[in-house]
Amino acid sequence: MPPRPRVLITRPGKRAQPLHRALEAAGAEAVALEAMRLEPLTETPEVRQAWLDFDLFQRVVVVSPFAAECLADGLDRYWPQLPLGPSFYAVGAGTAQVLHDMLGVRVHLPPANAEDNSSEALLQLPSLQRLDDQRVLLVAGEGGRTVLADSLAQRGAKLTRLALYRRTPVEPGGPGAQYLAQGDYSALVVTSGELLEHLAGWCSGKALNQPLIVSSQRLATLAHTLGYLRPHVAQGATPAALTAAVANACNLDGADHDDLEKG
Repeated sequence: MPPRPRVLITRPGKRAQPLHRALEAAGAEAVALEAMRLEPLTETPEVRQAWLDFDLFQRVVVVSPFAAECLADGLDRYWPQLPLGPSFYAVGAGTAQVLHDMLGVRVHLPPANAEDNSSEALLQLPSLQRLDDQRVLLVAGEGGRTVLADSLAQRGAKLTRLALYRRTPVEPGGPGAQYLAQGDYSALVVTSGELLEHLAGWCSGKALNQPLIVSSQRLATLAHTLGYLRPHVAQGATPAALTAAVANACNLDGADHDDLEKG
């Protein structure tokens, strides 16, 4: 029996678990590569005011699963019962799942016909086209892209951007660090532009020539500029979509991808 293809996954913490299980079910050896730490920020007066005013927001846009966790934790401290007014939006299915599990809310996602889960795809929704004088809360981490904030403001939203955590790049560690240094793997899965940029500095020429699985065309374009030679674009950032892209890149004949987790 040929050895299972080794796949390095870079999602921090428990977010990696559904992807790890999906890859293993498809016949890959999933190996954690620790390269970024997520840290909740200390509550500021501005953040506290946003919690107190939460029932005044018409729309709440959440950009990542960890942002959704931080949002749920904050609301739990200030709102024993969740206000009914805000409509919730998520960039991807993983974020929507966290919001549903922790808050029990219905979440708007990018259109089903969107090429990938991204800020640009979410902005295609009809309900986000005209936001004249609507109060919109954007829940994210420190820094990052401004396309969502800029577009929502341009469409008339009275926007509050809430940074609840920071992403801290760290020296690659964990079981996958040595494999990355040697280029000894079959695929690398990265769904963050910040991580792509950070890892490029740690990749040898052999590593840059290995298949790279990304979750959007934007990330594939960035990967090319950073020197990655073989990017493959998944149909989103869900475990099922990423695993299907890995299977295609590595010629896996494993599990039926329709049955893989979609968290």
